[in-house]
Amino acid sequence: MKARETRLVLNLGILLLFLWMTEPLRAQVAATLAGTITNQSGAAVPNAKISIKNLATGQSAEAQTDSAGLYSVPNLIPGDYEVSVSAEGFSTNVAKATVTGEAKQTLNLSLRGVLSLGDLGFSPTQAQGNAQDQARLNKRSHMLKIHQRLGLIDTVPLAVTVITGAGAGGRSTSTTDRTLHLALGAVTGDLYFISAYYAIRAPRIAGTQTRGPIRVHKALAWIHGPGMIMTPILGAIAYNQKSRGERVHGIARAHGPVAIVTAGAFGAALLSVSFKW
Repeated sequence: MKARETRLVLNLGILLLFLWMTEPLRAQVAATLAGTITNQSGAAVPNAKISIKNLATGQSAEAQTDSAGLYSVPNLIPGDYEVSVSAEGFSTNVAKATVTGEAKQTLNLSLRGVLSLGDLGFSPTQAQGNAQDQARLNKRSHMLKIHQRLGLIDTVPLAVTVITGAGAGGRSTSTTDRTLHLALGAVTGDLYFISAYYAIRAPRIAGTQTRGPIRVHKALAWIHGPGMIMTPILGAIAYNQKSRGERVHGIARAHGPVAIVTAGAFGAALLSVSFKW
């Protein structure tokens, strides 16, 4: 009799121990990660795909948002997860989330819209162009990026050239001052015309309209473009006059004002495409 009671107590103890050990496991699989997927303006993004991967185990789960942008992924064990959200017309957003023992946790994410050809002024017909049209667009984008970078780099020697110009034309002008000013001006001009080459030679896309800041940028080119041609010519005349011991006279006296107007127009052209307005 005592043996049967001992076995009964032992079995009951094993059962209680088993239930005690499995309780945390039941709590672990009960966690749910839910939230809302919106765009940059706060509107819901329906049919967005959510992929969740456990970084420790490698196990993954997927879900999809409803018409209100809501999603829910149940039965997640506690741990660190990588959450990836994607939808047509949006860039993929990847975030980290830590799931704890709580029954439900919230993770809201926002998707950034992908810039389309329509946003750049292309018609639907142009947006459906063939491989040749796409190649022209890629080449144009590449060349305009080089144009922009060279223009930004050119601001450094341009600014220093304008600053050293005051000493190069003063009463106490030395040969060294004039030579330094001349060298900086030459570097500025070279970078400017290389930058202009990439803008002029960039393939044109038929039917594309020039809008907003780009129109201002191009309009200012009609000022700093001729200025970049006239400034070194007038500077060369002034340089020769000073080298002969003469005072700067005649048309060469316009070298300074033309250089200042040119530099101002060039700086305004850069600013016109550097800020949204």
